[in-house]
Amino acid sequence: MGEQDEIPTETVASVGELDFAVVTLREFLHRSNAYRAVAVVDREPGVGPATVDVERFRAIEVDLGDRVVQLDHSAQLDPKPPELTELKPLPPFQVDPESGEVAGTIGGLEYLVDGVTELAGVLGGRNVAMAVFETNSPANPLSITARADGTEPPVIAIGEQTFTLPTPPLA
Repeated sequence: MGEQDEIPTETVASVGELDFAVVTLREFLHRSNAYRAVAVVDREPGVGPATVDVERFRAIEVDLGDRVVQLDHSAQLDPKPPELTELKPLPPFQVDPESGEVAGTIGGLEYLVDGVTELAGVLGGRNVAMAVFETNSPANPLSITARADGTEPPVIAIGEQTFTLPTPPLA
């Protein structure tokens, strides 16, 4: 047995308490022009976290730890999406994964970092949110990860290289 058999994914109409994370990520994805938005969501004590993965033009995948389920991308769910700050789509950034240089719309990277940080905050708790954006290099997308409770600074990744934004000098 050289290859591991893939476990079939179950299609569901709802993921219960995780529906809020689904509609929140989907709303963020559509507003921000990210092509993928992911959250690691804490659940009740004794139950491991779930991972909700929303990708453009694909079924939504939810890893519950013991099984993976999918929802149709346009599934009608009870929670209404939260009010998120207006996010305008930005053109792809020019990136250099070796140096960490990002060029694009002035203030654009900070704008997206603020948006992903807000997304994590809306999810609450110690939840983590990540959004992935296109760049001039398909092999090196730009991802931004933030923790809801703000205990760690947001992390920016260009392809496999990770960076944090420099702290602005005190005035």
